Amino acid sequence: MLKNNHRAAGRRRIYFMDELRGFAVFCMVFYHGFYTLAYLYNLKVGMILLDFFMPAEPFYAGLFMLISGVSSDLSHSNLARGFKLLGVSLAITAATYFFVPDELIVFGILHFLSVCMILYGLLKPLADRFRFSWAAVAVCALLFVCTMGISRGYLGFSPQLGMVLPSSLYETNRLAPLGIYSESFRSADYFPLFPWMFVFAAGTFLGKLAAQERFPAFMYRSRVPFFSWLGRYALIIYLVHQPVIYGVCYAVSAVVRLVRG
Repeated sequence: MLKNNHRAAGRRRIYFMDELRGFAVFCMVFYHGFYTLAYLYNLKVGMILLDFFMPAEPFYAGLFMLISGVSSDLSHSNLARGFKLLGVSLAITAATYFFVPDELIVFGILHFLSVCMILYGLLKPLADRFRFSWAAVAVCALLFVCTMGISRGYLGFSPQLGMVLPSSLYETNRLAPLGIYSESFRSADYFPLFPWMFVFAAGTFLGKLAAQERFPAFMYRSRVPFFSWLGRYALIIYLVHQPVIYGVCYAVSAVVRLVRG
């Protein structure tokens, strides 16, 4: 997902992508910290901060997906990477199921990215026949918008300007990876294939530009080494940041309780 593959075949490293990924990791860590303070430790300050930053979550998650799509077009090992990441994702689901069931993760961003990598690995021989086109990126954007409402029961711009899906589809959670689920479905981290797979797909088209080193010159220069470092080790940071956050939040909540007497 989060591991960069720009260096293949002597290609120049796209530092700007590392920095964008690192910035997204930075935002993610703080967002999860606020979430933990709000819902696990019931601290008002956590809820205030969470409410403030919540609108930004889809944007930095989308950055992960877009950059992963770019990297996947540059990679020749998407199937191997995808299955390894799927194993990590399933381990996370098992860990949350047994140790923090209230925070169960069923189909989070790592699950999403692992499935996209596997699908793209299977389709890459076909995808390699296509050249970069802004029209293709625009189609991905249009499909994203048209499938945003799938979790609410329709395809298109709205129920009135689209197609209402059969209510029977929403009586089970078996289609949750597609964005179709019942009222009983819960996942602490959830990014279904629809509409998000089209963000990943747009990234694969942009990857064709990267393969030809046609990105703007400024993207090949490092400007924020800290974010670049975070981006290169994003997967490791993702795996370890939650236990660290739990420990820090526990200490913060203990101090708050002590101050309150």
